[in-house]
Amino acid sequence: MSETIDVTQEAGLTLTEAAAKQIRRLMEREEEPGAMVRLAVSGGGCSGFQYGFSFDRSLNEDDRTFERDGATLVVDTVSLEYLAGSEVDYVEDLVGSAFQVRNPQASSSCGCGTSFAI
Repeated sequence: MSETIDVTQEAGLTLTEAAAKQIRRLMEREEEPGAMVRLAVSGGGCSGFQYGFSFDRSLNEDDRTFERDGATLVVDTVSLEYLAGSEVDYVEDLVGSAFQVRNPQASSSCGCGTSFAI
């Protein structure tokens, strides 16, 4: 059974106001009820591990959901081990816009910001 965590109370993963707002925007565009945004860590990328954001329509038994201001982010427990203490933000600048993970466990990351090493 998945567990819902209010990220305003949870020290393991923080979802910023900007990230929550963007997740809500994305969910409004998805015309399928129950669609969620999932954050996963996988092997690969130029630094060893990489972050991946995707839409998902189902929860797995080992998933944790993080909620803020009506937005929900889904993370599996294995990925959560690599994300402990992280802040998920949404950044817009002249180059573009993207979700950004500020991970205190990362010893280095690549220039694109989607891969990291521990």
